[in-house]
Amino acid sequence: MSTTTTSPDTTRPAPDTGLRGPLWVFLRLHRTPLLLALAVFVLGAALTGFLRWAAWASPEKEFDCSDGGPCSDTFLGFHSAATLLYEYMKNVSLAGLLLPVLVGAFVAGPVVARELESGLHRLAWTQSVSPARWFASKLAVCATLATAAALTFIGVFQLGGSGMPGMWNLNWPDRGVYEATGPALVAYCLLAVAVGALLGLLVRRTVAAMAATAAVTGAVLLVAGTVRWDLAPVNTLTGPGSIESPHPTGLPMDVFLVESGLQNAAGERFFPRECVPEPLFGARCPSDVTATDWFVDFHPHAHFWYAQLVESGIVLALAAAAVYAALRVLRRRHA
Repeated sequence: MSTTTTSPDTTRPAPDTGLRGPLWVFLRLHRTPLLLALAVFVLGAALTGFLRWAAWASPEKEFDCSDGGPCSDTFLGFHSAATLLYEYMKNVSLAGLLLPVLVGAFVAGPVVARELESGLHRLAWTQSVSPARWFASKLAVCATLATAAALTFIGVFQLGGSGMPGMWNLNWPDRGVYEATGPALVAYCLLAVAVGALLGLLVRRTVAAMAATAAVTGAVLLVAGTVRWDLAPVNTLTGPGSIESPHPTGLPMDVFLVESGLQNAAGERFFPRECVPEPLFGARCPSDVTATDWFVDFHPHAHFWYAQLVESGIVLALAAAAVYAALRVLRRRHA
């Protein structure tokens, strides 16, 4: 009696046990900074949620400190949890401006320049990975992680900042708050990825590439914050006014005030603090400073999304240009 044995089917693909290829290599090489960033986000979200809950659970109370004595503290050295949350959110809003800078420095240094500096890229290119695929995989992973980080930051900021409109330094057009409440932060992080990849290829030195990328990204953020409100036309409101009563009335709430002053019968604008009673040195004052109306130029809250979308489009166009330049550099040097 004969028996037949069957050999195991070796043609069946092995089950997918996890991440493979360039993505797995990327996560393994950079697991320490990625885990550190994850821990910072988790800690920040937990702290924000706790302060938000504490501010809701214990509403702010008024304290009388007019007698010169110390005011009684009620929450971790502050008058209330809401006060602590407000101070915390002011610092978080400014810290958000550092996120694109850190993203760009990480991409330029540890991700691109360090591999080129150490020659590790040659090992990847001998494993059936072309230079284009090597570079594209890094861009794709970094762009995905940067987008996730930006969206997480926006979500955490919204968690802490909701319910605190009109607070000093936490208004919608303020630096940091503006970036942390719209798509502009995502666009800046993607620009940082592209600039970091380009400068990493060009500089090929870890520290120098990180410094150059941080400088370029920071300069773009600074310039954009200076000119962004010139991209949207201002609304103008006028009304009867005089030197004695130069302040506008009927101005809508929650607006971004650009400029205000007085104008004469000919419509020439001037500022009473500069032109009356005597013109200050360098001030542009008309010959007739008899005020007939006040004026105010402002941006309503509706301009927030207009500015966000226009600015994001410009920044993404710059990112696309940086990616194209990086691909040209890669092709020229490693064709």
